[in-house]
Amino acid sequence: MKYDIDALMQAKNLDAIVVIGSAENNPPMYYMTGGGHVSAATLIKKRGEKAVLYCNDMERDEAAKSGLTIRLYGEYPLLELFKDANGDGVLMMALRMQRIFNTLGVKGRVGLYGHEDVSATFATLSRLQKLMPEVEFVGETREESLFNQAMETKSEEEVARIREMGKHTTEVVRLTAEFLTSCDVRDDEVLLKKDGSPLTIGDVKQKINLWLAERDAVPSEGFIFSIGRDAGVPHSMGNPTDLMRLGQTIVFDIYPQERGGGYFYDFTRTWSLGYAMPEAQELYDQVQEIYDKVLENMDLNVPFKEYQRMTCEYFESKGHKTPMNTPAPQEGYVHSLGHGVGINIHERPFSGFQASDDQRLAPGVVITVEPGLYYPEKGMGFRIEDTYWVRPDGKMELLADYPYDFVLEMKKWKK
Repeated sequence: MKYDIDALMQAKNLDAIVVIGSAENNPPMYYMTGGGHVSAATLIKKRGEKAVLYCNDMERDEAAKSGLTIRLYGEYPLLELFKDANGDGVLMMALRMQRIFNTLGVKGRVGLYGHEDVSATFATLSRLQKLMPEVEFVGETREESLFNQAMETKSEEEVARIREMGKHTTEVVRLTAEFLTSCDVRDDEVLLKKDGSPLTIGDVKQKINLWLAERDAVPSEGFIFSIGRDAGVPHSMGNPTDLMRLGQTIVFDIYPQERGGGYFYDFTRTWSLGYAMPEAQELYDQVQEIYDKVLENMDLNVPFKEYQRMTCEYFESKGHKTPMNTPAPQEGYVHSLGHGVGINIHERPFSGFQASDDQRLAPGVVITVEPGLYYPEKGMGFRIEDTYWVRPDGKMELLADYPYDFVLEMKKWKK
């Protein structure tokens, strides 16, 4: 959680951290500020001290909503800096950062975080490094970064926001199911719109986008609605021109975010409209079985990757390839069991075999559980996914409930 940041800085031997970029759609900056219309900001926190947020003068009132100590870039007029830099724009920005660092007494090992144009940031920091040899800039991998480690456990307030996104998500999924099952069906089992034309993936996605917008939820990372062969490729978004048909597997993976870059929810259901082919039903039942088995066996503080191992062992016993014994399989079970969810759609703890042992089902983590099977050449794929919170008492809480029906009965069609 946020109160862990100083301890993490100590463990990583960081004297200060710098977060750059806007407060919206920028997870580290959003985490520290709470979001809002603050663009091109610089947040600096020295170990053991409160964070200071530098922003444009015109955005001072918006920045003040963060509750942080606010300083203005106007303290260092760009015209004067431009003259001092002899017209060199990169040096001008480096000089401003140097003066900010000197004002706050920043030196030593400084961790860098945030989202901004890589080229401009690299140019400024490279020049700043020459101006301030007493500063050592430190980068980290995404998985082990200070912010991902701090974000790994959630407060009850954070969980409440994720739960609310889960409510909106399942409302949209319910509306989608009701819309699909109410459609007329052509003799060749293609679904029809009200005007009698064929219903496509693109048509369904338009409605999903509208329903999300009505709930102030944003598909900032997109969403997956795919049918047939595309359902057998886990991250295929779905071809907009594909026709909606009965009896084909549909993977609906939806992961909306609060507007402005806030908290995500992650959820998947697999459907077959009207009826299911026997092989499809058998494979879906296997996914459902291991999903239930994982949940029944989850224990507090166990490394998350142990449940990836359980999932692989189960699927291999059924004759499917998995990452446990097949490098990068393209059919069968091809991914890891789940991941953390928060301001990022993918956060610690991760469940892949390469994940560190400290990525555990600790109190406060919010995770997905999402086993799946994929056979694109057979024209089918399957995934079930829900988001869970490991409560302070160690119990697993499902954050949004929704049925697991595979076959959705059509209201205007009978087999």
